[in-house]
Amino acid sequence: MTATELLITPVDTMRALVNTGHTRSLAWRLEQLDRLQALLEAAQQPLLEALHLDLGKPALEASYELIGIRQELQHARRQLRRWMRPTPVALPIWAWPGSAMLRPEPLGCVLIIGPWNYPFQLCLIPLVSALAAGNTAVLKPSEHTPHTSALIRRLLQQHVPSETVQVVEGDGSVAARLLQERFDHIFFTGGARVGRLVLAAAAPQLTPVTLELGGKSPAIVLDDADIPTTANRLAWGKSLNAGQTCIAPDHLLVTPAQRQPLVEAIAAAWKRFYGADPLASDDLASIVNTAQFERLDTLLAVARQRGQVLAGGRSDPARRRIEPTLLAVDDPDRDPLMQEELFGPLLPVIVVSNLEQALERVRRGSKPLTLYLFGGDRRARQQLLDQTSSGSVSFNDVVLQGGLPQLAFGGVGDSGMGTYHGEAGFLTFSHRRSVLNRSFWLDLPLRYPPYAGKLGLIQRLLS
Repeated sequence: MTATELLITPVDTMRALVNTGHTRSLAWRLEQLDRLQALLEAAQQPLLEALHLDLGKPALEASYELIGIRQELQHARRQLRRWMRPTPVALPIWAWPGSAMLRPEPLGCVLIIGPWNYPFQLCLIPLVSALAAGNTAVLKPSEHTPHTSALIRRLLQQHVPSETVQVVEGDGSVAARLLQERFDHIFFTGGARVGRLVLAAAAPQLTPVTLELGGKSPAIVLDDADIPTTANRLAWGKSLNAGQTCIAPDHLLVTPAQRQPLVEAIAAAWKRFYGADPLASDDLASIVNTAQFERLDTLLAVARQRGQVLAGGRSDPARRRIEPTLLAVDDPDRDPLMQEELFGPLLPVIVVSNLEQALERVRRGSKPLTLYLFGGDRRARQQLLDQTSSGSVSFNDVVLQGGLPQLAFGGVGDSGMGTYHGEAGFLTFSHRRSVLNRSFWLDLPLRYPPYAGKLGLIQRLLS
């Protein structure tokens, strides 16, 4: 089956809706956002059920996906008129009389490929941005969360015309066939390995790409960090969605004085959260599939054999559950836990002597999607900002920065390229078209041949 045969409405037809100006008006864009709002109202109970079937998400964690999209919709509605407004550009004297502006315009028909960890939210938030910018879109949800994928397809078919948005389900081979189509932008959320394939597939047609990837995001804990609050926030951020969150803290870089108090406090927090037997808790999500579970369980088994477990350490293959676990790492350069993003409830603990050593370790690795610092004064925070690079930074908290539509979200280097959320998403799915308007009068002959005797005057004028 070809890519065209996968689609109800051809991409060229969807693109024509944009190219003929049908999607340019504020009214059309607001109508699409209203359709998504109605979709969310219809999704509330079915989504909780689908996310529980796919990921074992407790209802509260599943509801975060709805809340995130609602916030994005509300923000877009309030700001869309301003975002669409052309930006005037001042002209130098030699271009007078005239005017200039930057005019945001839709790109055309875009492809959005979603991930499995937040399968509803991370398909629909980019869709909010794409529709707000006046585009049409094809969505490819993750095949690893089939109940949520089917729900996305059913709801969008009910609420949005297929010439505006359509959903294509299937595995990686389906995504590969879709990538053969000529889209006007590709937005991908997932791992770096597949991200490279997406980028390579886009290259022959020079299709612009946004890659939302991940990486090993460190959390640094200094001597003056408030341990009870730090522990609560780290324990929550690492066990949310069973650690399957791209901006979850991947590992801890802790000063010697804080190492043991922090380990004890995080272990105590997990016990309060999930009880004496976290594997039986209704509040702990499951690992998405057997392959991901076995990858994490193998890492955990090796760590158990090496005596690295500081807290937790149990797993349940039948329910694909892993207890939130703290692990001691003495040699970060060689330990298997530090070779790739963990994407699960395993939290390595590495001792660093001070902030300088922590920052040096951060710089030695790939640029993380996010970087966390607990404790430290204003000088320490500025030092971290000046001496590292990451997609985002959060001081004294985790994960929350990813839920703010006012903040651009995206990686840098190996953790991704491009941003979205709020105005950043609107601009990602827009082309800022440069427009110059000149008058017919005052047509100075200086710029026209013959050039003899004009060089000095032109240089003075243009400088």
